[in-house]
Amino acid sequence: MAMEAHEIEALIRAAFPDATISVTDLAGDGNHYAAEVIDESFRGQNRVQQQRAVYAALNGKMDGPDGQLHALALTTKAPE
Repeated sequence: MAMEAHEIEALIRAAFPDATISVTDLAGDGNHYAAEVIDESFRGQNRVQQQRAVYAALNGKMDGPDGQLHALALTTKAPE
């Protein structure tokens, strides 16, 4: 079962309550999303560390062939 953008945002928001978060359904199919997460906690972290933190917030929704979230293009950064 596919996820909706608001569900993805809610999972990320639970881990990053003060973040600016934008989630977009890229193909309109509920399976291919892009997300931008801007959060102060990313300051001093490299991109891999930032993205791992966001993927961890998804609570396994992308894990394995039965994951609810098929693809997520992720952009992360600290605020400017």
